[in-house]
Amino acid sequence: MEDREYIIEGRNPIREAFRAGKTIDRLYVQEGLTDGPVLALIGQAKKKDAIVDYVARERLDQMSETGRHQGVIAHAAAYEYAELEEILRKARDKGEDPFLFVLDGIEDPHNLGAIIRSANLCGAHGVIIPKRRAVGLTAIVAKASAGALNYTPVAKVNNLSQTIESLKKEGIWFAAADMQGELMYDLNLTGPIGLVIGNEGEGVSRLVKEKCDFNAKIPMTGEIDSLNASVAAGVLGYEIVRQRLFAKRKAGKISG
Repeated sequence: MEDREYIIEGRNPIREAFRAGKTIDRLYVQEGLTDGPVLALIGQAKKKDAIVDYVARERLDQMSETGRHQGVIAHAAAYEYAELEEILRKARDKGEDPFLFVLDGIEDPHNLGAIIRSANLCGAHGVIIPKRRAVGLTAIVAKASAGALNYTPVAKVNNLSQTIESLKKEGIWFAAADMQGELMYDLNLTGPIGLVIGNEGEGVSRLVKEKCDFNAKIPMTGEIDSLNASVAAGVLGYEIVRQRLFAKRKAGKISG
């Protein structure tokens, strides 16, 4: 269940949330409502790039705890989103090649939080998530990240494929987690890189995978054929860490 602090019910509270500059991830609006105050909220949501979902009153009644939603319920983000440029600047400021986690449709908040935690521990400069068909920075995500959200910026983008294309022009290579790909140990995962992790059930979508430079496979010898998305992200993330450390040692930049 979402933390109630980040669910806002009713027209006036939502209007005040927009006025106060709160980041609204999603606005649920009762189907058929077209009065002025509701249209104003919809306009504000679109202006702030929030998703607007039109749902039946019964759905809002199920979501509501106050019983006074007045046809609108908003989900506010628990943390502010970063801009892509902030993530790239973080890498430049550290004098490091960019290392990004790109998440394609992660819908489970515990998985997203765990991946953000792994990204932080792997030394990634940031995480990129899509605007639609994915969980945002909810209170559950923040808790599951175990504090990593305080240090690891998360950018939300409209189109992952276009974002990857843009970042490739910055010299970043992209590796998608894919059970049909090449063994991760056989790939060169050093240099500027984005690690793409797919949806818990379907993996990386075809359109996103087509934009990636190569597909990385995790070796598995058990009876089942897939890992949880957050575990896969951790395994591949640390293979990138291992290869980076080995490359630095080989170049004599670190010892030990």
